[in-house]
Amino acid sequence: MMSFGMRKGQVLAAVAAIVIALGSGQGAAAQGQLTPVISINDRVITQYELSQRARLLNVFRTPGDVTELAREALIEDRLKQQELARFGVSVPEEVLQQELEAFAGRANMTLPQFTQVLSQNGVDISTLSDFVEIGILWRDFVRSRFNRQVTITDADIERAIAQRGNAPTQIEVLLSEIIIAAPPNRAAAARSAADQISRMRSFSDFESAARQVSALPSRENGGRLSWVPITNYPPQLRGLLLDLQNGEVTEPIEIPNGIALFQKRGQREANRANQAPLSIEYATYYIPGGQSDAGLRQAAEVRDQVDTCDDLYGVARNQPTEVLDRITEAPSAISNDVALELARLDPGEVSYNLTRDNGETLVFLMLCARNNAGAGTTDRDAISNQLRSQRLGALADALLEDLRASAVIRP
Repeated sequence: MMSFGMRKGQVLAAVAAIVIALGSGQGAAAQGQLTPVISINDRVITQYELSQRARLLNVFRTPGDVTELAREALIEDRLKQQELARFGVSVPEEVLQQELEAFAGRANMTLPQFTQVLSQNGVDISTLSDFVEIGILWRDFVRSRFNRQVTITDADIERAIAQRGNAPTQIEVLLSEIIIAAPPNRAAAARSAADQISRMRSFSDFESAARQVSALPSRENGGRLSWVPITNYPPQLRGLLLDLQNGEVTEPIEIPNGIALFQKRGQREANRANQAPLSIEYATYYIPGGQSDAGLRQAAEVRDQVDTCDDLYGVARNQPTEVLDRITEAPSAISNDVALELARLDPGEVSYNLTRDNGETLVFLMLCARNNAGAGTTDRDAISNQLRSQRLGALADALLEDLRASAVIRP
C-alpha cells in the first residue's frame, strides 16, 4: 500500500540534501526548506514542496500568481490524499511510470528529455511524479466511488442533443499570429526565435515580434486577426486555443517550411451558430516564382479574375493539369499550414501566403465550401460519456468542498 505523505525515496533524498548542505555550511537554509508552512489536519506542506510546485507551474507556463496557485493545489492534494488513505487506494509503480511517459509525450518529449527540462528549471522529478500520481488516484477513486450514482438515460441524451441543436451561440476566438519561415538552412534560427516568442505574455511584445519576423501580411498590424469561429481551426488545434488564457502564446507549431505561433486576445460566444464542418472543399493553383514580385503580381491578377473555385478552371485552361488541385478533405486530414490559412477564409476568399518546392512555387489557395452534410448524425455514446464525466466531476467537486469545510487548515 502506498503512503500518502513523503515516500521513502523522498525522505532519504531530503535527508541526503540536509547532510550535504550541512557539510557545505548551508544547513540552516536546507532546514528552512523543510519548515512546515501549511498544516492540514495532521498533514503538513513544507516550504520545499511549495517552492517545487510553484516552479512546476512555471514550467507549465501557468498564468497567475503561481505561489498562491501552488498553495491551493497542495492543500487540495493533502485533502485528497487523506480521503484516499481511508480507502487504501494505491497505484502500481508501472502504471505511474506509463502515465509519466504519456505526460512527457504530450509535450513531444521522452521522459528523460522532460526530466532534463525540469532539472534545468530547478524541479525534481519526484515533484512531477507526485503531481501525476495524485491525479491518477483521484480520477480512479471518483469513478469507483460515484459511478453507480450516475445514471445516464435516453431522455438525458435526447435533452443534450436538443440543447445542442438549439444553441444560438458559438465560440469565437480573437488571436494574433506569427508564422516564421523555416527553410532547412534557417530552421535552427527559426526554432530559437519561436521558443522565445512562445514565452511572451505581453500583447505589445508579441505584436513587435510579428512585425519583425512573421512571414504573413498580418505582420503589418502586429499579427492581429479578427474574430474567427473556433470550428474554423483544425480539430487538433481547437482544444489548445480554447485552453489558452488571454495573453498566453501557443507552443511552436511545426508546419511545412515554417513555425506558427498564436497569442490569444479574447474569447466570446457569438450569436450565429456554426457547426464544425465534416469536410472542407478548397482549391490550390500553383504559380511559379514563389513570393517574388512577379509571383505575387500574378496571384493578385488571378484574385481579381475569380469569384468562386469554378472560375479557377478558366484561369488554368491550356496549362498542365497539375497546376490546379480541387480537394475535399476532412478537417483533420488537411496539413496544418493549409488549414490555418483556410480558417481565416470565407467561401470565395483567397490567400497566397504559402509556398511549395522550397519557396519556388506560390500557392494560390481558395476556399470553396465548408460542408456539413450528414452533420445530423449524432454519436450517442460520446454524448453519454460526456454527461457522465460532467456529473462525476460535479460530485468530485462537492466531495472536495466537504473535505475542505471539515478540515483544520493553518497557514
